[in-house]
Amino acid sequence: MPWHDNLSTPGLLLLIVTVLIGGSLLAAVIGAVLVRLGMRRPWVVHQASLLAVRLLELLKRPLTIIVLDEVSAVIRTGHYTKNISDALLENHDELKTMVAEKVRADPNVRLVSRLPGYDTAVSEISETVLRVIVEMLSDPRTDELVSDLLRNNLEQIRQAVRNRDHEDRASMRPADPVPPSAPVAHADGGTRAT
Repeated sequence: MPWHDNLSTPGLLLLIVTVLIGGSLLAAVIGAVLVRLGMRRPWVVHQASLLAVRLLELLKRPLTIIVLDEVSAVIRTGHYTKNISDALLENHDELKTMVAEKVRADPNVRLVSRLPGYDTAVSEISETVLRVIVEMLSDPRTDELVSDLLRNNLEQIRQAVRNRDHEDRASMRPADPVPPSAPVAHADGGTRAT
C-alpha cells in the first residue's frame, strides 16, 4: 500500500501545496544565484520565481491571522501581572536600594534631603510604594485588565489584517523628539535637564 493512501484529503492537499511552495522557493533561490553568477535566469526558473512570489502574497494574510489566533490563545493562558509581581518580590531589596539612590541623586530634592529623618522617610515611602504595586499586580482585577488589554489589541490587529486596513497607510512617523527641558536619565544614574 503506497504511503500517500494513508493521508487524509486535507493532508494530501497540504503536501501538494508544500511541495509547490518549496519548489517555487527553490527555483527562486536558484534563479537568484544564477543571476548573481552572471548567467541568464532560465524561463522555467523565472516563472517558478514569479509563482513563489504570488503564493507568498496569497498566503501572507491567512498565515498572519493564524499566527495572531495562536498568540491570542497563548496570551489567554498566562498570568502576566503575577509574573511581574513575583519579579518585584524577588528583587525587593535591590529595588528599594535603587529607589533610594535615585531619590538622593535627584537635583530637585537637595534642600529636602537635609531634613532630619529624610533617609527613613525615603525608605518607608519606597517600601510602601513597592508593597502597593505588588499588591495591585497580585490582584486578579489587574490580571483581568492586562488580559483584556492584550486581547482587545490583538483582536484589533487581527481585524485590521483581515480588512487590509494597514495596506493603505503610510509608514510610521519617527518618534517625537525629547524636549530640551525634559529630564533625561543617564547611565551614570543621575538625571539632568538637557
